[in-house]
Amino acid sequence: MSEHVLNVGVVGCAAIARRTTLPALAAEPSVRLVAVASRSREKAEDVARTFGCEAITGYAALLARDDIDAVYVPLPPALHAEWVARALAAGKHVLSEKPCVTSRAEAAELVGAARDAGLLLMENFAFLHHGQHDAVRALVDAGAIGEPRHLGAEFAFPPLPDGDIRYDPALGGGALLDAGVYTLRAASLYLGPEVAVHGAVLRDDPATGVDVAGAALVADPAGRTGQLTFGFDRSYRCACTLWGSEGSITLDRAFTAPPGLRPVLRLVRQDHVEERTLPAGHQFASLVARFARTVLDGGDFKGPGEDILRQAELVDAVRAAAGRAAVC
Repeated sequence: MSEHVLNVGVVGCAAIARRTTLPALAAEPSVRLVAVASRSREKAEDVARTFGCEAITGYAALLARDDIDAVYVPLPPALHAEWVARALAAGKHVLSEKPCVTSRAEAAELVGAARDAGLLLMENFAFLHHGQHDAVRALVDAGAIGEPRHLGAEFAFPPLPDGDIRYDPALGGGALLDAGVYTLRAASLYLGPEVAVHGAVLRDDPATGVDVAGAALVADPAGRTGQLTFGFDRSYRCACTLWGSEGSITLDRAFTAPPGLRPVLRLVRQDHVEERTLPAGHQFASLVARFARTVLDGGDFKGPGEDILRQAELVDAVRAAAGRAAVC
């Protein structure tokens, strides 16, 4: 590993990778995008041409390379545990697409393996790295809405095309693992690491066997609550509202703000409504830069692992509250 550049490979050529994180990896000065791997040689070559790197046939062949220091894993959720584990065993740092795991048991194994190997394992929740959330926290810290009392987080969109992997239970499909995880991560962000699930509902599609919608009630030990709603069976919403004793703050593109968008923050107080247009931000570029600099500068490897464990615990708790069997 060069002192100033992290050599990265990509395990899989998923559409989400091509749209978001691969462009960010290719553009980041502290990253050298070495290769992308696919089970299909044709697909690997197509993606490699687009991003100016080498095409590899087969994920194992990429992990065997000694010129790769870290990998990004954008495979379907049910495949993450195997390939993240294999990447860590090969001595690679890992940026895993969300959700990193499908259960707390998987999280414990992977986080433990990363810790034992002295490697960074980070989950790709890019929205955490957008400046609009920093703006919300700054207003809260300044007392703009008084004491925070409740979080509303919503992420949902219309039905997906037939055959989409998110309708396949064997690949870790379902709305909880696709959209619900964003709202759960927002709950940890705004209500703190001790937030817990107190009730949940999941609605299944009998044709596919996956949950297509759900909701959860969460709270922290002080009694601050959160109502989380998610699904892919309704019109698009992607919002967070933090409601306090003296007002509220709302972001309407809380999780998916594209790089050119200047998001609008809405601040409501008694007899006062204010909309602030915030600076644009590239949340994937910011996340990729954070991942690379953490490895290159020897930053905090422990914190991202603890985040993965807490997130997986919340997912399991939603399943349990909704009366679903645990995923092993």
